[in-house]
Amino acid sequence: MKAKMTLHREFSIGETDKRIYGSFIEHLGRAVYTGIYEPGHPEADEKGFRKDVIKLVKDLDVPLVRYPGGNFVSGYNWEDGIGPVDKRPMRLDLAWGTKESNKVGINEFAQWAKKANTDVMMAVNLGTRDAEAARNIVEYCNFPKGSYWSDLRRSHGVQDPHNYKLWCLGNEMDGPWQICHRTADEYGRVAAEAAKVMKWTDPSIELVACGSSNARMPTFGSWEAEMLDHVYDLVDYVSLHIYFGNHESDTPNFLGRSLEMDNFIKTVAGICDLVKARKHSKKIVNLSFDEWNVWYHSNNADKQVEKWIEAPPILEDIYNMEDALVAGCMLITLLKNADRVKVACLAQLVNVIAPIMTVPGGNSWRQSIYYPFMDASLFGRGTVLRCPVTADKYDSKEYTDIPYIETVAVHNEGNNEIAIFAVNRNLKENLELEAGISGFGDCKVIEHRSLFNNDLKAANSAKEEKVKPVIQNGAKIEGLVGSKKLSVLLPPASWNVIRLKADVKA
Repeated sequence: MKAKMTLHREFSIGETDKRIYGSFIEHLGRAVYTGIYEPGHPEADEKGFRKDVIKLVKDLDVPLVRYPGGNFVSGYNWEDGIGPVDKRPMRLDLAWGTKESNKVGINEFAQWAKKANTDVMMAVNLGTRDAEAARNIVEYCNFPKGSYWSDLRRSHGVQDPHNYKLWCLGNEMDGPWQICHRTADEYGRVAAEAAKVMKWTDPSIELVACGSSNARMPTFGSWEAEMLDHVYDLVDYVSLHIYFGNHESDTPNFLGRSLEMDNFIKTVAGICDLVKARKHSKKIVNLSFDEWNVWYHSNNADKQVEKWIEAPPILEDIYNMEDALVAGCMLITLLKNADRVKVACLAQLVNVIAPIMTVPGGNSWRQSIYYPFMDASLFGRGTVLRCPVTADKYDSKEYTDIPYIETVAVHNEGNNEIAIFAVNRNLKENLELEAGISGFGDCKVIEHRSLFNNDLKAANSAKEEKVKPVIQNGAKIEGLVGSKKLSVLLPPASWNVIRLKADVKA
């Protein structure tokens, strides 16, 4: 099977915002406790944070982590997580049916983020709380000194402000599972008032308004249009969330789900532009895809978990090879929409539907989805190229015209490298990719790395890594300078990164 693509330096979609490689830590399951934080662990530092986990996070080069939720945030009193740890209350978290000790709060998480070389995307509670609580947390986090909340922070030992610049106005407020969920009109009014006082407190912050919880919500589309009528002039991004599963064990259909993600992005961007036109505005509201992943493996096990215990093992999906392929297709989809998607968060980061897993008291390890995310984060920064592709397609139960190859390229002008990311969706055949390259001078292959396994259900564990990258040989570039042709063979059902060195003379 063959596919052809064109790489031209001038065929640009847009620049990647590094924040599309963000992730997410919620006070949910073992994400925090025995995930990033486990005092007494052999790898724990002086603050109780696991150094082995921090290393794995740093290896991903995650620029941003959304915190503290998620569904959790809609019942969260942020004040519970500040001040002396021994005086913090144990609360019932109604979102997940667990207990929350509040041993880790705003300031502790800020310490962890600094150690992990990442920034924090804060979420405010617009479920059980209001604009006043939202304003206060911005003052606590961002105001230097000389006010009640900033001086309270300083009394807690944090002299300098955290200066968090990106804030979510609630979470999934359209969902009936959400604590105090609202109609679009109700949410729009509350979000608008919160946005006003938050930006009055710190005009430098950016705000994310809640879009639909997923593209299959009955109010999808009308929700975005109605709530944006209230907040368009006050916010900078609209959120999108999506999770995919393979409940029916239909792998060809599963691998086509990223087409749904692409349509979701384009539809929400279109609605934003519709509201812009209605308001005769020059402002562009972009997108924050702040929850995305595969999530379904743990659904049945989670029903058996006892309620009202602290940090139970819930949402602990163990990802296999085909999940890594879907995650790779989703990453490529985000890159293809880099002109509008400026923030994205793989949900989540540790233990909870995560690329990183830990054993309490034991080791940490990488899931299959860790590798596509790492590849994209490390090599997918720069100018995303619009790459016309000719390839065979197939139909599945839910989708039509699914290309056997999902691919995109990113040109990093800083180091004159081109990274081609490609998923071969064909489960049985190699795919020969031929790419015509123009405008990049004399190109050379740096490496071709693949992730594949003949068993699509193969998964990693704390004891064994069955799914990991391998270096491929055979990728070659031929032709005259200025008109090169890359030939590379993609294994069946594989994630691939082909890195090229370009000799560009500006």
